[in-house]
Amino acid sequence: MAQIVDLQGNPISSQAIGEPQTARMSTLYRRWEEHPSKGLTPQRLHAILEQAERGDLQGQHDLFRDMEEKDGHILTEMGKRRQALTGCDWDIVPPNNASKSEKADAEWLHEVVESLELEEIILNAMDAIGHGFSGQELEWQRQGKETLPVALNSRPQNWFTISQEDHKTLLLNNAGFGEKLWDFGWLVHIHKAKSGYLARGGLHRTLCWPYLFKNYSVRDLAEFLEIYGLPMRVGKYMPGASDQEKATLLRAVTMIGHAAAGIIPEGMDIDFQNAAAGSHEPFEAMMNWCEKTESKVILGQTLTAQADGKTSTNALGNIHNEVRHDILRSDARQLARTLTRQLLWPIMAVNRPGADPRRCPRLMFDVVEAEDLAQYAEALPKLVESGMQVPVNWAHEKLRIPKPMDGEAVLGKQSGEDKPPKPAKDAAARYLAVLRNRAGELVPADQAAIDALLDGLPGEQLNSAMTRALAPAITALRETADPEAAIAAMVASYPDMPDDELTDLLARAIFVADVWGRISGRT
Repeated sequence: MAQIVDLQGNPISSQAIGEPQTARMSTLYRRWEEHPSKGLTPQRLHAILEQAERGDLQGQHDLFRDMEEKDGHILTEMGKRRQALTGCDWDIVPPNNASKSEKADAEWLHEVVESLELEEIILNAMDAIGHGFSGQELEWQRQGKETLPVALNSRPQNWFTISQEDHKTLLLNNAGFGEKLWDFGWLVHIHKAKSGYLARGGLHRTLCWPYLFKNYSVRDLAEFLEIYGLPMRVGKYMPGASDQEKATLLRAVTMIGHAAAGIIPEGMDIDFQNAAAGSHEPFEAMMNWCEKTESKVILGQTLTAQADGKTSTNALGNIHNEVRHDILRSDARQLARTLTRQLLWPIMAVNRPGADPRRCPRLMFDVVEAEDLAQYAEALPKLVESGMQVPVNWAHEKLRIPKPMDGEAVLGKQSGEDKPPKPAKDAAARYLAVLRNRAGELVPADQAAIDALLDGLPGEQLNSAMTRALAPAITALRETADPEAAIAAMVASYPDMPDDELTDLLARAIFVADVWGRISGRT
């Protein structure tokens, strides 16, 4: 029996095929999140981040989840980034110069991956953008003659720890001990959103500071509205009032503030003073700065988020869209490599013993955006007419128009029968070809050539065309004796006059006369 190997060709153990690695680690399933965002301060945040660098990831990643749960702007922007790839087309392509069997393997892998919940797998894997990494545990099952993954279960980041030897190897945190992840048992996506050690690779490390400052501003704004947003109520009691009377007045002032109703003893007064001068703008300015910073960190730009509520120009929008597309391409390349190495190859290695890891099919995302069809439809004919040789494959790729399969119906230019008749003004251009040679140059014309052009233009034909053209007007004249009514009838019948034949004959005659005069030197 052939030995199962990894992508580097090294023999590996297949124990993960039998059961998931965490199946007997009950302590992991009883681990609850600590919600460190409660009462978060700069000092405590700094301590949480330091603990993560030393391998204790519990506090850091619990905080990261709290951030998305409590900050709607972070959740929305991260959702845009994570879900961008779920809407992209994907394919599994064979290696270069693939043999027939390698192409068949690629098609088989496509069917296997298509049977999985790939959209959910992508969404869970892209959680690594904020956390730095994401882990999904493979669950294998025997199906006929094949052993295939039937589920990929997402595991929280606080189940893992980091090796203190290299600060980049991810381990399973089993009761405080780091345990190596089983081969073919995990799909671990390490996303390089920024360089650095694994514990510091996620974008949430940068986002946690504007998140903290924004929380301070929101809290301060709430206190401002509570203290200064309502008018101050002042109760006045009579000199010599007892403590009981004072307490009664205080309760009335408080009740008026919350219930808008209250009673006081006769002789006592309650005055309403204007709220102290102040503005909410400083707090909102701080909150807007934090949200724009969050958008820049996650999406690379702020235009699609519009945290400041302003509009922008179309040119600026195109620039920001290019930034978004650059990030999408990077995300697609990184995730495609992970899925190829940790999903496609394990399936191949288990079911195709002896397969060459260097010839493994690859998963690819289609993130190429179609060009502007209207712009290319106008530019390409002009470039071709000027002599530029444009490859058909390049045009199809740019415009994202697939090539037709054999026998597939396609759109095409109208045939001659389906085209509308050309206007009479183009008659001269059609007959000019008679007087041109293959190089497109005018040649001297003899009487025979002129006679050939004039053939079909006898007086009888002109008279016949004239009669048919004027027939509606003549009929209108015969039906009325009033001159004004006759003129009106002629005007009304003008659109019905069939003058195409007459116009074409006259254009031919005038054109031939003009050309003959120029060639003969008479004009």
